[in-house]
Order: sequence, then C-alpha cells, then structure tokens
Amino acid sequence: KNNSFIVKRVVEGPVFSKEPGNLRNLHSYKFSGLANAKTLDITDSPSGVQITARKTKAVASAVKTAYAKSSIRPRSGSRRAQGIVAQYTKRGYRPDLRTAALARVSALVAAQKEPKPTLPKKIRGKKAKVVEASSE
Repeated sequence: KNNSFIVKRVVEGPVFSKEPGNLRNLHSYKFSGLANAKTLDITDSPSGVQITARKTKAVASAVKTAYAKSSIRPRSGSRRAQGIVAQYTKRGYRPDLRTAALARVSALVAAQKEPKPTLPKKIRGKKAKVVEASSE
C-alpha cells in the first residue's frame, strides 16, 4: 500500500510514483517498475536518452547483469526513438507500454534539442519613426 516512491500532491487527486521503470509515473501495478518482471526505464543522460530493459530470465539477486542498456544520441530524432521502442514491442516485451515508452523517449529527445536563436523584435509604429528620425 505504501512505499518510498509514492508522491501525493492533492488529497483527492491521482497518486504518482517516482520509482525507476515507471513510464507513466502513476502508482499502479501495471506501470510499476518494481512489481513487474519486465520493465523499461527511460532516462535522460549526458550522452542522449538511455533505455534500460530488465532481462526476462535474470535472477532476482543479479543487479548490473540483469539489465540491457541501449541509448539514443541527442540529435537522432523521433524516428530513431520510434524504432527503438518498436524493437522491444515486436519481441513481446511489454507491448502494452508502447505508447508510454514512445511518449517518454520523444519528450526527452525534444528536451535535449538546442533551442533556435531568437531574432530581435522589429520596432514598429511611433517608436520606429522616432528611431528613424534620430538616425538621419
């Protein structure tokens, strides 16, 4: 009923979870990264987006060897993200989480994009006439 990952913001609102492997960040069995044997954990890393999948035949005591990692470079785009997510679902690895995984990967790839430089606003109206008159 309770664990250290639960986040309750509003009394009557949804209960969220911060556990690793929870793609929707909702406190439910379906999305839990701790309760399920097959989990996908999608995180942000300096080298891009890192996807960590728990191996299905891993022993419970195994820590590092129980996970398979793949990464998406920062400027690879949404098609690459879709391909990686489709790769897991085609193998039957939690196909019910396909949309959640794609949404998380797409959001992280978009967040890592460098913003375009903003152009200075053109001065219009009376202020433009004043600037034009002072330059002459």
